[in-house]
This record gives sequence, C-alpha cells and structure tokens, in this order.
Amino acid sequence: MTQKISILVIDDDPNNFDIIEGLLYDYRYDLHYSSSGKNALCQLEIIKPDLIILDVMMPDLDGIEICKIIKANSLWQSIPIIMVTALNEKKDLAKCLEAGADDFISKPVNRAELSARVHSMLRIKKQYDSLQELLNLREEMTSIIVHDLRNPLTNIILCAGILKIPQISPEIYLEKVDEIVSSGEILNNQIDNLLQMGKLQYGQLILSLKEKNINQLLKSEINTFKNAANFCNIQLILNLPSQEKTVIIDSQIIGRIINNLLANAIKFSPNDSKIICELNYLENNIIQIKIIDFGNNISEDKKQLIFEKYQIASEMEEVQQLGLGLAFCKMAIEAHNGTIRVENNAEKGNIFIVEFSDYSQKLEQN
Repeated sequence: MTQKISILVIDDDPNNFDIIEGLLYDYRYDLHYSSSGKNALCQLEIIKPDLIILDVMMPDLDGIEICKIIKANSLWQSIPIIMVTALNEKKDLAKCLEAGADDFISKPVNRAELSARVHSMLRIKKQYDSLQELLNLREEMTSIIVHDLRNPLTNIILCAGILKIPQISPEIYLEKVDEIVSSGEILNNQIDNLLQMGKLQYGQLILSLKEKNINQLLKSEINTFKNAANFCNIQLILNLPSQEKTVIIDSQIIGRIINNLLANAIKFSPNDSKIICELNYLENNIIQIKIIDFGNNISEDKKQLIFEKYQIASEMEEVQQLGLGLAFCKMAIEAHNGTIRVENNAEKGNIFIVEFSDYSQKLEQN
C-alpha cells in the first residue's frame, strides 16, 4: 500500500488552512495543521512531513525564523518549504530564500499555482529521497564487501604469521599452507563475483557454452571445500546418479554458483554436521542441483529477501551478513535461463535448489 504524501501547513489563521485544504482537496494529501511556529517544531518529529507550507507573518515566531530553525536541523533540512507571503517586495522574497525556503507563493493563493509548486517540490523531495537511499545502499554495500573480503584476508595473515614461528611442526606447516590456499581461493572467488555481478547487472555477460561432464564439475567443486569443511568437522556428501552425463552449459557460471552455495552452507552450518550436494536429471532436459545443510532454518519472510543484493540476515546471529553470494547466484542462474529457490529441510536446515537447462537441444534446434 502506497503511503499518502504528508503536508504540514503552518499558519496562525485557521481560515488559511481551510483555503489550502480546499485547493488541494483533489490530490488527497494527508494535510496537517499547526497554528504556531513553536507548536510546528514540536510536531515535526511526529508528522515527518514531505512538504511544509509556511506563512511568513505570524505572531510568536515569524515564518523566516521558523524556516531558519528547520533548515539548520540536519533531520529536517531536506523537507521542502514553500513560503506563503503577502509581501511582494523583492527584498522580502530574497529574505525567504536566504532563510532556506525552497519556493514561495503570493497571497491570494491560486489553485493552479499552488498545485504546480507543490508538485514541483514533491518531485524534488522524491529525487532527494531516492538519492539518499542510493547513498545509504552504497554505504551498506561497502560495509558488506569489506566484511566479506576481510575474513579470508585476515585468515591468510594469521596463517602466514604462524608459519614464521621457529621449529613449527611439518603437520601444522602443511595445515596452515592449506588454509592460506583455501582462503586465497575464497578471496579470489569473491572478487570474481563482484566483477561478474557488474556484467550481469548491465547485461554484458555472454555465456560461454561448452560440453561439460556435470558429475565431474560437482566433484571438482566439492574437492575445493574439503579443507574448509574438515576444519569445521563438517562432512561433505556428494550424491550423484549412476549415469554420467555430458551437457552443454557455461560451466564457469554453474561452477561459481555451486561454489557460492557450498561456501554459504559451510559458513552457516554448525560444527560436526553434514552438507549434501545432490544431482538429479529431470524431465524436459532439466538439470537439478541441491545443496542441503542442517543449520538454522531460513524463515519464510527471508526466503526471497536473501537473494536480493546487500541484504542482511539479522536472524542468523552467528553470521551477520550474507553479502553478495546469493544475489550473484540468482543473477547468474537467471542469465543461464535457470532458477534458484530455497526450501526447508525436513530434518533441520535448508535446501537450496538450482535448476537449469542443458543447451544441447536448443543448439540442435537452431
């Protein structure tokens, strides 16, 4: 449901409010009235108006002073203010603008002029709000990217420091080298995700379709995560059909999707649990891959949200951010004309299901 636009009218004469209400009646704005500047300042935080229509001449605080106070406050300064004045001298109008007013209208107020100026100011406010939302999103995005890149980088630095310790045992040496390699691969994958997401977002990604044994592709991806899984004492199980099938796909894209899903599954799974990767061949040449974990269930309201860019999974306390992985998976599989969804595991946890077509038949038809 779209929220109604809220307008605060500040005027010591209630008759003037009635006039403005009548002139703007057709637009169904949510109009609020304040008879004094002091009262209006108290109402601002409650009403949170999208626009203020402010009379210049008032007894306690005049419109110029009220305008200065509002525009000096960082919480309110983005609210457009239209000054209503009976003064027509250029110096008086200049005072309104110097006080921070965004526009002004002369008395007697004309319906067409009032509606035009209100629409203009609301359009500017909407543009400002959109820009502010974009800036907030960029700030959140930067925080998430730094968070996601810092984890593997920190592990590399820690492991490298341990390798400097004199007389380190060969077993620990090899273990830390494996961790450095694993963290480096994760870091490289996250950077690749960022680059690929840029191409996906702007429609610049071109699928590189080649023959690939899908069984072998999954075996390769599972092997990539053996060290990370062993470190958390998580068992990786690969269930493959007895039939080995060669398909025509973009194996880099599909491989990266599986890589992200496995990384997420390990991140959110408790120690001493298991993760199952399952491959199925469905009707109509559809390939289905399931990544099954036994961690915390994703709630129904989060099941779509987690595939949006830069969303935070606040309900998962042990890991605060999902970052770009699932958003990339969604964009990438859709570019491959496939789908991704998540369902609850009957036992406990989640089942991420990826489905896509083998391009062999399409190429044969062409």
